[in-house]
Amino acid sequence: MSTGTPRRTLLRAALAGTAATAGVTLAAPAAGASVTRTRNARPATPEQALHELSEGNKRWRTFRQQHPHENATVRQSLVASQHPFAVVLGCIDSRVAPELAFDQGLGDLMTVRSAGEVLDEAVLGSIAYGVLELEIPLVLVLGHQSCGAVAAAVEADETGERLPSHIQYLADQIKPAIDHTQQGDARVDATVSANVRMIRSRLAAEPDLAAKVSAGKLAIVGARYELSNQLIHQIA
Repeated sequence: MSTGTPRRTLLRAALAGTAATAGVTLAAPAAGASVTRTRNARPATPEQALHELSEGNKRWRTFRQQHPHENATVRQSLVASQHPFAVVLGCIDSRVAPELAFDQGLGDLMTVRSAGEVLDEAVLGSIAYGVLELEIPLVLVLGHQSCGAVAAAVEADETGERLPSHIQYLADQIKPAIDHTQQGDARVDATVSANVRMIRSRLAAEPDLAAKVSAGKLAIVGARYELSNQLIHQIA
């Protein structure tokens, strides 16, 4: 997708690794940092976007959610346009809802969800739309503890049995990330993180996204959500 073209203008109106992370980290907010963001103060850089997500997750896991940007004024303002500050590629797991886990509201996040964060053309196109057309500065690949899709892929790999219907496709996509140095539950857990790294690397290799990363306008970051304590932390 090229920039500055009439097609891009129409699209906007219609929907009104190390290199990949560019040195930004999903770190805990500094002591005393503000947790209130006005509607117009959209994070404009990868660093600002990660900081906003980190603050939101801190609120979530300490039961101090603000549920921002849900009132009537915000809803009306979003009729004309949207300016999300992060794309979150997450799993379909019902326990891991990005808007809740990061304590964000309407218009803040563009979320794309597939079992095990598996990429296909629709997922890739959705992420590319957010980055290239809406100029979102951050893509976060979010895996999670006790991922059923990863567990199914590991089991299928170990037993040689095929999974029903299209579920086998998911297992085939996750299979290259399976950590054979581990056993049992440890293998599943290690594969969750390895799968995030693999997906992040694949996204970073996409030429259009890589160009944005090189220009310092985009970071592609891997992270995982721990169901046990609701912490989201970056995966190196």
